[in-house]
Parts: sequence; C-alpha cells; structure tokens
Amino acid sequence: MAITVLTKDNFEAEAVKSDRPVLIDFWAPWCGPCRMLSPIVDEIAEETDSVKVCKVNVDEEGELAVRFGVMSIPTLILMQNGEVKDTSVGYISKEEVLEFIG
Repeated sequence: MAITVLTKDNFEAEAVKSDRPVLIDFWAPWCGPCRMLSPIVDEIAEETDSVKVCKVNVDEEGELAVRFGVMSIPTLILMQNGEVKDTSVGYISKEEVLEFIG
C-alpha cells in the first residue's frame, strides 16, 4: 500500500474516518532518527494491509504536530476509530514497530 501524506486539509478524511487503524509517522527531513525510521515505515506500508500508513512532515504541518502534542521526532501515533490508541517517541526497530501496531 502507498503511504498517505497527511495535511491539515486531508487529516479528517484520511486518518480520523479511516476504516482501518492508522499509523502516523511525524518526521522532518533534517532529523537523523527520522531518516533511520522512514525506510522501516515504508517497508511496513508495503508489507501490510492491516494498517493505513501515513506521514506528517512537522515542518510543513506544524498545526498537526501541535494538535497531537508532538514535542520530539520521530513520533509514531497509532489511531483507531478516530482516537489515539498509542504513541511511540524516538527511533524503534522494525520488530518494535510491528509490535506497536499489534
């Protein structure tokens, strides 16, 4: 599955109203740990249909970062039925991401 880039304009339709759990990666291009986590998130998007995988560039979508209280990146947020189910801050391995999404 392709990764959906979230903006404040499409967030409601793509994340809140999704019929599947949504994994959101809050990142920035200048962030080293984000660049390490990004290929893992990309792989998971390709390998699983059980979650919708999305990314938010915090430099471009600061409003969404503030809305979710993102203070450090990378931050992964797992949403289900429009609600935040879990949050992970910092780099984690692929196994840990898979465990995070259940």
